[in-house]
Amino acid sequence: MLQRRTIIANPTGLHARPAALFAQLAANAGTPITIAREGEDAIDAASILSVMGLGLAHGESVTLEAGEDAASVLDELVAMLESDLDQSAA
Repeated sequence: MLQRRTIIANPTGLHARPAALFAQLAANAGTPITIAREGEDAIDAASILSVMGLGLAHGESVTLEAGEDAASVLDELVAMLESDLDQSAA
């Protein structure tokens, strides 16, 4: 399994709009991807309800995990989390 650790950059955290973009990319990956807050169990990254349920805030550290064939998708997801998605779409 591959893991990527990153920090939520969006100033308001992973609220509805960024979470929807994130979950959509994870769902389109064609492989299971999980996301976990530090010290907590991993959940399905492709489910907006699961991702929203984490309540991720600005500056929080998360770990993404997927199979060995998903390196490029994990890197894309990390890039999303490390950018201010609201700012870049404005």
